[in-house]
Amino acid sequence: MKAWSATTSIGPEWNSGVLVQAQRAARVLTRRFDSALQPVGISSGQVSLLMSIDQAKSPSLGAIAALLAMDRTTLTANIKPLERRKLVKTSIDERDGRVRILALTPEGRTVLAEALPIWIRLHSAIEARLAEPMRLKEDLSLLSE
Repeated sequence: MKAWSATTSIGPEWNSGVLVQAQRAARVLTRRFDSALQPVGISSGQVSLLMSIDQAKSPSLGAIAALLAMDRTTLTANIKPLERRKLVKTSIDERDGRVRILALTPEGRTVLAEALPIWIRLHSAIEARLAEPMRLKEDLSLLSE
């Protein structure tokens, strides 16, 4: 008699499910981007944060957390190393003292400017391998809602 396991009850194709495939792809892509960005001394997650802060006008911590689908505690933990490196500055909103405002420093803009060509080149190379890159982006966006 075969021993019961959670994967047995799901079936042999458990690892072809959307969640497992998305997690796997995310890990592989993160490793590729992190490796490519190593010369700049920044991770792919940090570049995403810098780009998000740069694109918004004086974004609040809460706005960036919502944009990146992160909880505020995780975002705060990810912002701390960027603050220590003086790439991001956090200040208190003048209108509401409970709100923290994020901004890139000049050093942050410099690092982002160094990282962007690498980011763009790698994105282009990955998209070139996909049959329908726009369709994938749309589907991922739909799953992110």
